[in-house]
Amino acid sequence: VASLLEVGTGFHPELTGRENIYLNGTILGMTRKEVASKFDEIVAFSGVEKFIDTPVKRYSSGMYVRLAFSVAAHLEPEILIIDEVLAVGDAEFQKKCLGKMKDVAGEGRTVIFVSHDLGAVKSLCTKGMLLQGGKKIFVGEINETISKYTQAFYSDQLSFDVSDFSKRPRGNKFAVIETITINKSLFSPIDQLQVEVN
Repeated sequence: VASLLEVGTGFHPELTGRENIYLNGTILGMTRKEVASKFDEIVAFSGVEKFIDTPVKRYSSGMYVRLAFSVAAHLEPEILIIDEVLAVGDAEFQKKCLGKMKDVAGEGRTVIFVSHDLGAVKSLCTKGMLLQGGKKIFVGEINETISKYTQAFYSDQLSFDVSDFSKRPRGNKFAVIETITINKSLFSPIDQLQVEVN
């Protein structure tokens, strides 16, 4: 089982990227030779080649998660658990990661993907589990799970009173937002929200 629950989980900050790849491989039960055979692929996928011999405590959070994801995905665990970590990477890297997770799942291994990004969930998953307050409230096909999620957490119309914000001294007061209304019928859970401003 390999887990990627938050940025930097399982990495030692004083060790270099190279050393952390070998450390993680060892923790997953691989031999040094097995890790070495995947090393170049891991580094190329992560995009941190120039900094592979730099201690990871000097990495940005984006570099950290790139390397951590690459190690977790390439060292071939039977079960890969990923919890909201892709929010750190840029759009290109997120797309690359989703592709890699599809490949991992396609090889017959299990990917448990935890996210509020409904577009990513829909593109990657075939089945979903909906949790509320730490309790399971629905399990089923992914489209039905997303539908249950949107029904449970969005009313037909949500309104927010933003008058408190307008009282703050900002700009020249040429335009002031007084209310924001989100109409559920105007959006699907994986499209952009359409917001009506009065």
